[in-house]
Amino acid sequence: MSGLLRVCTAGSVDDGKSTLIGRLLHDSRSVYEDQISSVEKASKNRNAGPIDFSLFTDGLKAEREQGITIDVAYRYFATARRKFILADTPGHEQYTRNMATGASTADLAILLVDARNGVRVQSKRHARIARLLGINHFVLAINKMDLVDFDRGVFDSICDDFEELLRGATLHPIPLSALHGDNVITASDRTPWFEGPSLLHYLETVEVAKDETRKPFRCPVQLVSRPNQDFRGYAGQIVSGTVRTGDTITVWPSGRTATVARIVTWDGDLDVAFSPMSVTIVLDRELDISRGDLLAAGDVEVEVGQRFEAEIVWMDERPLDPARVYLAKHTTRIVGAEIDHGLVMNQIGTATVTTSRPLMFDRYSHNRSTGSFILIDPATNFTAGAGMITNPARQRAASGPRPSAAERLARLAREAASDAEATEAVRRALEEILT
Repeated sequence: MSGLLRVCTAGSVDDGKSTLIGRLLHDSRSVYEDQISSVEKASKNRNAGPIDFSLFTDGLKAEREQGITIDVAYRYFATARRKFILADTPGHEQYTRNMATGASTADLAILLVDARNGVRVQSKRHARIARLLGINHFVLAINKMDLVDFDRGVFDSICDDFEELLRGATLHPIPLSALHGDNVITASDRTPWFEGPSLLHYLETVEVAKDETRKPFRCPVQLVSRPNQDFRGYAGQIVSGTVRTGDTITVWPSGRTATVARIVTWDGDLDVAFSPMSVTIVLDRELDISRGDLLAAGDVEVEVGQRFEAEIVWMDERPLDPARVYLAKHTTRIVGAEIDHGLVMNQIGTATVTTSRPLMFDRYSHNRSTGSFILIDPATNFTAGAGMITNPARQRAASGPRPSAAERLARLAREAASDAEATEAVRRALEEILT
């Protein structure tokens, strides 16, 4: 079992995400007394009972005034079994970009659904984003069951709806009431028909496969280290896999190979290094390597190309303009990028991205680090979008009729630098056509 679990909440607005996390923190004794006193005082001006659990995560003034979550709130807590990082993400459609940010590093998503309303549009939207971001483990938290008298029929109906939405993922449904604590920390007497574990017990025991060290070795070069004429090393963070001295690695985009001579760190040389360590790798021979290149090894080949298909979440108020050139930051390389169709803020779409220089990448489903990128508006330096690479783009098939002989001759004449070159190019082309 991993010692750290990253969890995000998702779902439609007012389904109770902040209340659930607040209850989880409070009942697991993961908040300080002064925090409890502050929340109790703030709760007196609201209609949420003696304590409003949502205030443990909704820290912005605007959030407390409106009773909604706007920004991503991260909370850290631990039990005897495990450590957790909880990301409380917004439910409103206008804050979809914030939800994507919170889900981008999560291992597991808690999808909340109001038992009275069932599966809503934003619930489906957040489920899709979580799947796009590579999350394969979900808790379906059917909240506010106390408002439907803990009706098992309601619970089963919502479970059936989500089975269709999350095919291929691990889904664990739990009926609960975040306000009253049913099935949050301990099993509830009000759901005798539910035989599964409580939410906390499940989070403490779930096995999430996320061992990056078992993936193919990938290390984007951050810096070429040359402290003196006798040393040349390539510094960067290992984003996946393991490397050992003596291993043969390939340098992309050149495709040349070399052997690892040394693995250098501040504390001395190592025989082996693995993700997410930052190291300096020395090779047995000098190669032309610069920042943005990729050191790689493993059974899965690196994709190298300037066109690929990606799912893009657009985050800028200014719509994506296919006529503009953006900057794409992928690992340690920044290149110009064009996107083939427009998107508006908080929209998610499939697009073809064309870059000014080749990128070395994996599909996002295989490697989050080398399969993701961000789009930057060069005029404002604003992070305008986030993308997940799905496939290398297929080459476009030739379309339209083949040019006639006269059209080919006219094109050769136009492209020539002088009249003499034009005459010679046309003469050679005519000889080819007539022979």
